[in-house]
Amino acid sequence: MGPLKAFLFSPFLLRSQSRGVRLVFLLLTLHLGNCVDKADDEDDEDLTVNKTWVLAPKIHEGDITQILNSLLQGYDNKLRPDIGVRPTVIETDVYVNSIGPVDPINMEYTIDIIFAQTWFDSRLKFNSTMKVLMLNSNMVGKIWIPDTFFRNSRKSDAHWITTPNRLLRIWNDGRVLYTLRLTINAECYLQLHNFPMDEHSCPLEFSSYGYPKNEIEYKWKKPSVEVADPKYWRLYQFAFVGLRNSTEISHTISGDYVIMTIFFDLSRRMGYFTIQTYIPCILTVVLSWVSFWINKDAVPARTSLGITTVLTMTTLSTIARKSLPKVSYVTAMDLFVSVCFIFVFAALMEYGTLHYFTSNKKGKTATKDRKLKNKASMTPGLHPGSTLIPMNSISVPQEEDYGYQILEGRKDTYTHCQN
Repeated sequence: MGPLKAFLFSPFLLRSQSRGVRLVFLLLTLHLGNCVDKADDEDDEDLTVNKTWVLAPKIHEGDITQILNSLLQGYDNKLRPDIGVRPTVIETDVYVNSIGPVDPINMEYTIDIIFAQTWFDSRLKFNSTMKVLMLNSNMVGKIWIPDTFFRNSRKSDAHWITTPNRLLRIWNDGRVLYTLRLTINAECYLQLHNFPMDEHSCPLEFSSYGYPKNEIEYKWKKPSVEVADPKYWRLYQFAFVGLRNSTEISHTISGDYVIMTIFFDLSRRMGYFTIQTYIPCILTVVLSWVSFWINKDAVPARTSLGITTVLTMTTLSTIARKSLPKVSYVTAMDLFVSVCFIFVFAALMEYGTLHYFTSNKKGKTATKDRKLKNKASMTPGLHPGSTLIPMNSISVPQEEDYGYQILEGRKDTYTHCQN
């Protein structure tokens, strides 16, 4: 471009050519420059397009959005699938994250589960190369969901952090999978007759709240119940034995409802109660028997020991009852503590009875001796150890030991003392 411009604008050419010719050359030069710049720009654009196509493959957001829009168009989430045609079958399965703790006072237990439900909705069928749509919780409120509730729950909490713990998947044949994570405080009526050697089956019941059997049927999916590693559970006093599930029909005024139940079998561990109750009670009973080797005349020692052991047993029985509800029947621990209390109380009563009879015997002996001394002092000429013998209504003293005293003191009275 430099030599061409110099040639066009040289003085010789300007003098020899007309003004029109110079304008033609000028326009031709500008046109050639624009063509060169456009060619460079087109090459850059091709390169950019190629780079974009290589780094970002084709995606299906538009296809999924179109599928969802077509599925939800005219969809009424207030109506269950196949309404008026046949019952909707709900297949359920449960994954147990943890169980515990078990509260025997309120007779309830805590369980953390992932609850899954599967059913078919013909309105959600679609034709696409994708077989399943994996959706988040925002789609849950736009389709029909079973009204399942837990019948024996006192409190149920769904997990919402950091987002609602819910999962929704829709297959191209209309099958729907809906799962959510729950923490439930469920009732568990404990039979404590064999406490602390008792075993319990804590149930978890669920069913439909509004749809009877002819509208919704629940079925267990295989495998129906799975559990995580029990060593991380917070059972504390209990050991997990096993589980079982069942299906029942509840007959009510509003209809017959299908009730699904999972039973968790638990067995109580005796370690805590052995250390806190059984061993102290046994040692207290043995301690009460120590009073049998203490001299019966040591009244303060034996009395204080007996009273202390009785009060100790009372305290132990009260502490053992604090970990139990206020049931009206007798448990195995109540029977054991009562027997120990009877042993301790009997040891104290044994000494009290012994002390009573020995004291009375000593008192009677002292009273008898005192009376004899009084009679001897009131009879003239009566020496200690003499006995009064009645002769013709006259009491004549009969000397026994006193005669030997005379024999030792005065020998001349020996014959007289023997007569």
